[in-house]
Amino acid sequence: MLDRRRRLLVSLVLVGLAGCDEQDSPLPIVGTLERDRLELVAEAQERIVEVMVTEGERVQKDQPLVRLEASVYEAQLDEARAARQRAEQRHAELVRGPRKERIQEARARLDGAADKLEAERREYERIQKLVDDELLTASDLDRAFAARQLALAEHDRAAADLAELLEGTTPEELAQTQAVVDETAAAVRRLEVIADRLLIRAPRDGIIEALPYKLGERPPAGASVVVMLAETAPYARVHVPEPLRARVSAGLEAQVTIDGLDRVYPGTVRYVASEASFTPYYSLTQRDRSRFSYVAEITLTTEEARDLPTGLPVEVDFPSLR
Repeated sequence: MLDRRRRLLVSLVLVGLAGCDEQDSPLPIVGTLERDRLELVAEAQERIVEVMVTEGERVQKDQPLVRLEASVYEAQLDEARAARQRAEQRHAELVRGPRKERIQEARARLDGAADKLEAERREYERIQKLVDDELLTASDLDRAFAARQLALAEHDRAAADLAELLEGTTPEELAQTQAVVDETAAAVRRLEVIADRLLIRAPRDGIIEALPYKLGERPPAGASVVVMLAETAPYARVHVPEPLRARVSAGLEAQVTIDGLDRVYPGTVRYVASEASFTPYYSLTQRDRSRFSYVAEITLTTEEARDLPTGLPVEVDFPSLR
């Protein structure tokens, strides 16, 4: 009788230990079904003049979604384009060099200055002889000398102007005007980018989740104007308990069960956080309160999973870790 009681007691202990092992297993882990979320922001603080989509609508890549008022930037863009054209024309003018008409004009001025210089030189020599004969005063000679020197200066200036035209544009001048052309072109490109971004387009296929601002409102620069969910396979966002973290890595096969659906969806771990966080509220138990967990994302790999709604509770199991 005593042996029978001992055997019964040992059997109960073994069953209890087996039950504890099953109860203590961290699998499956729980989470929610998510999709990549995109927030499209306002490039500038301008009024919304057109909303071309509604919340919940499916959109295609590059489809226009929201248009912001662009009149201010269009005016700035016209001004920048005019400045660029002016700089380009000035640079082309220097590359071409002086016109032949300007060179002919400079030659004519030099010839006239040479004739005047010769005339003033002769007049000075004549007056000097008259002063030597005491027929004119020294002041007359001074005036003749000043006139000759002025004619000489005009001749030298005309000669320098002609030499400059014949020499043409210097490399330094060309570099300066090219720099102005590049600067104005960059200003045009910057304004073109801003003006283009005032028409907000879908960066990829997806679903419009939210439109935080309405027609006529003026969102601040950098504010989210459109919130999208990517049109891709959803993923399960779960928190991996610390005892499993060493064995869970990218590429690990998983099985995902979704509340309300009587089937299991295959999945693959695409990401596991390297830093731990506290166990989330929905998986807190008396045993887990002090444990850490690691955020992980498991992509559902079947085509049928693409139409599943976001936010559903899920359970994830890793058969290879059982």
